[in-house]
Amino acid sequence: MNQRKRNKIKTNQWGISLFIMVVFFSCKNSSKEINDFLADQNLPIGVAEHINHVYKDSGRVTSRLIAPVLWDYTNRKLNPYSEFPKGVKIVSIDRITRDSVTVTGNYAVSYDLTHFSEIIGDVVVINHQNNATLNSEQMYWDQKEQYFFTESPFTLYTEKDTLHGVGFESDSGLNNWILNNTNGNFVVDNKEESNE
Repeated sequence: MNQRKRNKIKTNQWGISLFIMVVFFSCKNSSKEINDFLADQNLPIGVAEHINHVYKDSGRVTSRLIAPVLWDYTNRKLNPYSEFPKGVKIVSIDRITRDSVTVTGNYAVSYDLTHFSEIIGDVVVINHQNNATLNSEQMYWDQKEQYFFTESPFTLYTEKDTLHGVGFESDSGLNNWILNNTNGNFVVDNKEESNE
């Protein structure tokens, strides 16, 4: 028997053994025991690919979440979370069904209990209505408070300015900025008042 056939037979035997273990394990144990086992082994309770999740409020689409892969760790007792190891795109949609804010990044983790997310790697936040774009390597998003912040270096592009700094805060619409350690070209509205 040649080496390829031997490897194929070994692989098939291993796959069949694993399948039998899973069937046996799932038949003899409750779903709670299976969830506890997966949590103890630091394994996700579920894996999904090609995610395109639509959020609605009162029948109106408010946002979309698009991701190549989702690892579901909601079986964790203390801090359930979802992980997006191959990146994420979140699109907020305004009342007239236009994209208002888009957030993308190479990796993300979202904690269910706190509604707090961390997005890492080539993070881009775009406000499509006022043409502002924020670039950073890391961004935190407090979904309850509708608030973005980072302590990392950032670049903010507006229609008139390009600003660089370290440390940024704003609402989820990329408005009302707090910029730290900034430099760049600023356009300042200088209105002179006359004292008559």
